[in-house]
Amino acid sequence: MPSRLLAMLLAGTALMAVSAYETSLAQWRRDREASLRAEGGWLSVAGLFWLHDGANHFGKDASNDIALPDGPAHAGSFELHDGKVMVEMEGGRRELHPDSADVAQVGRLKLYAIKRADRYGIRLKDPASEYRREFHGLEYFPAREEYRVTAKFVAEPRKIPILNVLGQTDQQECPGYAQFRLGGRELRLYPVLEEPGAKELFFIFRDQTAGKETYGAGRFLYSDLPRDGEVVLDFNKAYNPPCAFTPYATCPLPPPENRLPVRIEAGEKKYGH
Repeated sequence: MPSRLLAMLLAGTALMAVSAYETSLAQWRRDREASLRAEGGWLSVAGLFWLHDGANHFGKDASNDIALPDGPAHAGSFELHDGKVMVEMEGGRRELHPDSADVAQVGRLKLYAIKRADRYGIRLKDPASEYRREFHGLEYFPAREEYRVTAKFVAEPRKIPILNVLGQTDQQECPGYAQFRLGGRELRLYPVLEEPGAKELFFIFRDQTAGKETYGAGRFLYSDLPRDGEVVLDFNKAYNPPCAFTPYATCPLPPPENRLPVRIEAGEKKYGH
């Protein structure tokens, strides 16, 4: 085959690969925005109420421990006792398991129990939330292939402390670290596993764009599990934590190991009104 024809074929193949990647990334970004805009997405999170031991009354009347924007004046109560959250409403009583799909519905509102360290709370989701109504879309850096890097993964299982915005620290499972080169620097990122048997690595990181072009506290990134000692980090898919969109999230913060001394001009930019 003539060298000129071979070069044209290779160039065409490379162009198709870039085009396929850009198409895939564009779809990922559309899905990301749709999940935020969804009725039960993070933009609908409109309240967080910490429970005290005993009965915590809720309803639309301001005299309740938990005053709601919809529903009857006195809708019921949440009872916290010995690490259990019980909800009593409409003549019934049942347990609400924290951080599960268990829900108490009041009018258009959905109420979920959450547990953070030794604190129990109620998260309110409202499809009419001001954050959902006023959402004006996401902004991204232009997609750049050089920010999709193949990193060496070094297995080094241990626990690392992850601080959250509430000031609580949780020891989380870290299977090792990803080692890669970017911006002329040799870098490492330490992921955590969100649950036993997790099928993805979760990276919480901060770079030198934070507080300028990107969200000040840092960003999130997921990757597939390592394969043959390698892991692909696609920073074009780095995105803002829920705390960028609602003050009622309890986001984890980047550990010191994941505060990178380089600018990563890729992924989601900061969100602001």
